[in-house]
Amino acid sequence: MDFETLRCEIDGPIAQITLQRPANLNALTPRMLAELREGVSALADKRIRCLILTGAGRGFCVGADLVDVELLHDEQGGIDLGLSLERDFNPTVRALARAPFPTLAAVNGPCVGAGMSLALACDVTLAARAAYFCQAFTNVGLVPDSGSTFFLPRLVGSARAAGMVLLGGRISAEQAAAWGLVWRCVDDAALLSEARDLARQLVERPTTTLVLCRQALIESSRNDLDQQLDLERNLQRITGRTHDTMEGIRAFAEKRKPRFLGS
Repeated sequence: MDFETLRCEIDGPIAQITLQRPANLNALTPRMLAELREGVSALADKRIRCLILTGAGRGFCVGADLVDVELLHDEQGGIDLGLSLERDFNPTVRALARAPFPTLAAVNGPCVGAGMSLALACDVTLAARAAYFCQAFTNVGLVPDSGSTFFLPRLVGSARAAGMVLLGGRISAEQAAAWGLVWRCVDDAALLSEARDLARQLVERPTTTLVLCRQALIESSRNDLDQQLDLERNLQRITGRTHDTMEGIRAFAEKRKPRFLGS
């Protein structure tokens, strides 16, 4: 797949998408967001079982390229930024959060604003020690968007989320790991090798089940106990019809390692 603003590499069941605007710290443009959606969609047809998302150069993504955002004015003379969110940002976050395979963000540097939303939309996030995280929206008079107000309080709690959002300051990768914002903080040089190692672990697991686990975890925050019990029942019915669940049960009975196919 050929793209202008990102690079997509496929190694067997593992794909890696690298945001490719290093001179701009991979700031997001409408074209980049469209290409990212296209890339995720295309990978769904290639039997990919894990996606790694990372950034080129010294940054992961510093959020929207405000120079390249289309500014439309409403009848009162204000700026309608909602159009850009509805057309460009929100569909991309949805594509990542609903990908039919596990997604893994390898945050190699500054991770800011909507770029932070992309990282948190992934199922597992690794951060290099050089990375930092920042909800910079209020620094330019904006409300957090692209899913930031959904992901952030669920990961770090309302008090920490409010501090990050209202103060607009940075937190280090080490602090992010301590808060539970990311899965793990690793040495800079080891980031991609650690990400690929995790990806290899994920592709050996039952892909459909992992995607259903993601659904259960997301919906748990808005369900009461009865609703969540019903959801677990419904999802378990789906897994019971898959090859991988039957293989897992057989392997357990036969005291051997299961051979999951992702189906």
